[in-house]
Amino acid sequence: MLVMIVGYVLLALLVATVVIGISSVYLEHKRLLSLADGASLAATDSYTLGEVAMQGGIPSATLNPVRVRNAAADFVARSPASRRFDGLAVTGATGSPDGATAVVVLSAAVHPPVVNFLVPDGIRIEATSTARSRLTR
Repeated sequence: MLVMIVGYVLLALLVATVVIGISSVYLEHKRLLSLADGASLAATDSYTLGEVAMQGGIPSATLNPVRVRNAAADFVARSPASRRFDGLAVTGATGSPDGATAVVVLSAAVHPPVVNFLVPDGIRIEATSTARSRLTR
């Protein structure tokens, strides 16, 4: 009977450790996604005025992929939230694929609290956020 009790306690501790690790990774991903949302909104402010047709054209906001990447990297560098992430980087997928949408992809390493010795480099997570600029009257 004592062996079964010890076995159940060890199983319960293992399950609790896994749940704590998964919850930690999930919460850090949500924080990284929040930072990516802010960076994508900041990147949409880096628009330039698009071509306007001669007769009745509507001005449009045009995004340059290099300016989007630079604006996102600047936002991440200035944000106090970026200090909490290890190995935070703005990845190469950041830019503007169509000239109207800013896509920001952030990558960071997460260190789960209990099982950190099993993954000393951490677990890489990635968060993608998109935002669009639109001019209105």
